[in-house]
Amino acid sequence: MLSFLVITAVAAGVTALASAGVLRVSRRWGLAPALRARDVHTAPTPRLGGVAMYLGILAASLVAAFLVNFAEVFAETTQLWALLGACTLIAVVGVLDDLFDLDWMIKLAVQLAAAGLLAWQGAQIVSLPLGDTLIVGSPVVNFVLTVFLMTLVMNAVNFVDGLYCLVAGVAIIANSVFFVYTQLLSAQTGVDSSITLAALIAAIVIGVSLGFLPFNWHRARMFMGDTGALLIGLLMATSTVSVTGQLNPGQLDQKLVIASYIPIILPVAVLALPLADFTLAVIRRLRAGKSPFTADRLHLHHRLLDMGHSPVQAVMIFYLGTVVVSVACLMVFTMQEYLWPLLFTIGGTALLLLVTLFPVSRIRGMRAQRGLLRWRASPAKPPQGTRLPAAADLRPQPSPAAKLPDERITPE
Repeated sequence: MLSFLVITAVAAGVTALASAGVLRVSRRWGLAPALRARDVHTAPTPRLGGVAMYLGILAASLVAAFLVNFAEVFAETTQLWALLGACTLIAVVGVLDDLFDLDWMIKLAVQLAAAGLLAWQGAQIVSLPLGDTLIVGSPVVNFVLTVFLMTLVMNAVNFVDGLYCLVAGVAIIANSVFFVYTQLLSAQTGVDSSITLAALIAAIVIGVSLGFLPFNWHRARMFMGDTGALLIGLLMATSTVSVTGQLNPGQLDQKLVIASYIPIILPVAVLALPLADFTLAVIRRLRAGKSPFTADRLHLHHRLLDMGHSPVQAVMIFYLGTVVVSVACLMVFTMQEYLWPLLFTIGGTALLLLVTLFPVSRIRGMRAQRGLLRWRASPAKPPQGTRLPAAADLRPQPSPAAKLPDERITPE
């Protein structure tokens, strides 16, 4: 556990220091792009935070290469080195897109290339655990399925990146739950390089997100841009594939049938809101005869803003939804029963609906209306330090006409 804490600390520290440097360079060279119609912020803001996150990923990975606990990961597989190569591809095209707004076809091609590199080096789904059996596909099917899922997750995370600290906060919550899940899996199945790799990736994502969080909180000084969002999506997809695609459910101590499906359900659950937003966006744009990658202002976070939520409140709703879904799935796996996870889901969903349907601004408006009905408005108090008029100042003053000279005014 100490090794994972070291990796998280390194990733957070390097990302924070690099973010300060990137922000300074961006301001000095005027690298803040012009505002777009779908943007929530009101002033041009640098979008190169993903560069700092990329440096944090590199630093944490290099430190992990020298730690004994991760020696097996580096010795038995080339997946982590392939992951760094894929991150480099994503970072290069992400920076170019954040600066020049590349065509969506170019970005999609690079995403497919990055996912293909990982699948080629062994980070792919070789089987799907269903019940107490494994479904094994052909090498071509496994390769295509892996590339598709990785690209899907990358775009889902990128699509939801529209508010201050939304992606960073969701990534911290989701990967914290996923990290706990990997430790429980390791305790049941024994130390395995694929599970250790997934836990290592989760620790890195938590670290870079924590390091970038102070620069991205409302009101953000810098955004992670497509570079940061795609990197987080790529890392989360890789950790998911590393566990789900190579886990034998027969090794699990399960009392419920659904427990064997958790390796599939949990990785999807922690990305439930981004995937839902991505699916709705694709359907909406295809029905309108547009490209699925055409930007608009109809994402879930935009709808929350239109309902009257502030940017911070909308982000908190996403955080709450991520906690409810991911923790409920983890409770099923750990408790091996339905009752408490079901009660937690019902209570969390009710709270989520309550805070979604009743924005703070609406509640304040209702309270203000009730106040106007029950109480008479009190006269406004003068600002502190203002001299009140004396009694002599309140006496009637003569009109301007009374001050005219006592003489007849005749026309010329």
